[in-house]
Amino acid sequence: MFKTLKKYRIPYLFISPFFVLFLVFQLIPIIWTTFISFTEWKGLGSPVWVGLDNYRLMTQDYMVADAFWNTLLYWIAGIIGILLFALMIALCLNSSRLKFHKFFKTASFLPYVCASVAMGLIFGMLFDENAGLINEIIITFGGDRVPWLTSSAFSKIPVIILFNWRITPWFTIIILSGLLNISREYYEAATVDGANIVQQFFYITVPLLRNIMFFCMLTITVDTWKMFNESYILPGPGSSNTSLFQLIYQSAFKTFKLGYASALSVILILILLVISIVQFAIRRRQGEV
Repeated sequence: MFKTLKKYRIPYLFISPFFVLFLVFQLIPIIWTTFISFTEWKGLGSPVWVGLDNYRLMTQDYMVADAFWNTLLYWIAGIIGILLFALMIALCLNSSRLKFHKFFKTASFLPYVCASVAMGLIFGMLFDENAGLINEIIITFGGDRVPWLTSSAFSKIPVIILFNWRITPWFTIIILSGLLNISREYYEAATVDGANIVQQFFYITVPLLRNIMFFCMLTITVDTWKMFNESYILPGPGSSNTSLFQLIYQSAFKTFKLGYASALSVILILILLVISIVQFAIRRRQGEV
């Protein structure tokens, strides 16, 4: 077989498992989705070609605008919140002064292995306006009840907290692995030179974690823009909490507008592509890629 491949100069790449999986589960679905985005199709019968009608409809659909800005907010909050808390927790777990390392490492990772749907239901009870624990604590300290899930001004807060709380442990482990790979000799030499903890953090830890943090930023970007469970289980009034991925689901499997849902999927792919290219361009300009 390999002689035949060599004879006809067929690269081994095209028979590799990765290429087969990529072709079947990614490339072909993307091409099919792009085609369906130019049609009107309810899943049965033959798709009817409508050209750019689905894309024109998106410019007039207020739910698309709401979903886009909601997801953008979730992404910004995720980049800041997840990276910040993951770095802080990883630094604590990496500290030689911390006792019971194994216990705290296990405890910090538990939110990631918990079912997101179950956690969403628990958060729904915690943030309930009438009988939720959060409001009971606020009342205890003299505050008023907050309509967490019934007001568009507050409804995104539980979604952001749940998403950040659930995803942070995974990135904590990634950052912790980066910290463990930093030689202690750098810190010992800096200590001899008189550098304090803050200076060691900004001049040793941060520069040596740049590639790890860049990977985390890319992964958080993808995870946030395909957020579904959190916004679906903790819905606010109207489309105040709807994410772009959730809107794709609703268009495809609730109203059966598969052509419109495919057009939204194409837009989502383009958004992720543009964000990734911008992030790589920034890193390349900094000489890190």
